[in-house]
Amino acid sequence: MSDEVSSPPPEVSSGTVGVGVGVLVVRDGLVLLGRRRGSHGAGTWSAPGGRLEFGEQIEACAQRELQEEAGLVARSIELGPYTNDVFEREGRHFLTVFVVARGVTGSPRNLEPHKCEGWAWFGWDQLPAPLFKPLQSLLGIGWRPGGV
Repeated sequence: MSDEVSSPPPEVSSGTVGVGVGVLVVRDGLVLLGRRRGSHGAGTWSAPGGRLEFGEQIEACAQRELQEEAGLVARSIELGPYTNDVFEREGRHFLTVFVVARGVTGSPRNLEPHKCEGWAWFGWDQLPAPLFKPLQSLLGIGWRPGGV
């Protein structure tokens, strides 16, 4: 038996937790998702969203990310649930606050092709696979946005 003290792997104990905002755009009973590329979760399907900036309100972050990623503006933003996810392989930990965006008109445009392969609309009961971990966790708690 060794006298060495083992510590948790550094990739899950970096001491920082990021806060993300996931924007569930609801229109005509469908939600908007894009396939991630170039970041943690590459190849998975995710809602628009990103990191909450220092001093930023959640709703403002949601509007900013929606505009930056898809060129859309929502008439209303409703706070939803959150998920708590550790991405062990990537050494990241995120608390993701979900919001529901309604009253969005126009067609989504892929304004960050280095981060997203493109946008598509899906029924809540026909979501594509694989899903980004926070969205998968959201499904795991049985929550669903109204209107889908």
